[in-house]
Amino acid sequence: MSERRDAELDAVLRAALNGDEHAFRIVFRDLNPRLIHYLRALVGADAEDVAAEAWSSIARDHRSFRGDYDKFRGWASAIARNRAIDFLRHRRRRSEVPAPVEDMIALAGHDREAQEALDRVVTGDAVEMITALPRPMAEAVLLRVAMGMDSKQAGRVLGKSPGAVRTAAYRGLRELAERLKAESDTAEAERPSVKEKR
Repeated sequence: MSERRDAELDAVLRAALNGDEHAFRIVFRDLNPRLIHYLRALVGADAEDVAAEAWSSIARDHRSFRGDYDKFRGWASAIARNRAIDFLRHRRRRSEVPAPVEDMIALAGHDREAQEALDRVVTGDAVEMITALPRPMAEAVLLRVAMGMDSKQAGRVLGKSPGAVRTAAYRGLRELAERLKAESDTAEAERPSVKEKR
């Protein structure tokens, strides 16, 4: 995020924390889609229901929160994760359905294959591409990318070190790159050649 956008979101958050309903709606519109993406990695199709429960807790407790927008995003993510864990415990089931991601540039580094995976994920339907990633990788990628957290913030939400979050996110991206390459190779092999078309 740019410094200007950060400052604007900090100001909107302060107004929301002081009871401005319009400001709270702005915060909700900015953060809710990200939370739903993240929650899909944890609870699959029940993400919107779990997000609604999380927002109920956030709305109830938001006035006790202290910090800037980045910290609020982490606080809201932790609440959403806790609601998801409660949901899973209640349902006695586990889900490994990751969510779409919006931007993996910071995770891709200078690795060409990872960058290609990034380009395909950003422009394609990432839900289907990431569905089979192991949950720890999916969570790390989603917190870093969809929620816009750095590895330290994501580590606090997950109860892991920043290094462990960076590693899980990078491994998830590499695995995605390998799967996309295999998918592309298969599609290329199945495509009729020019001679076959004639």
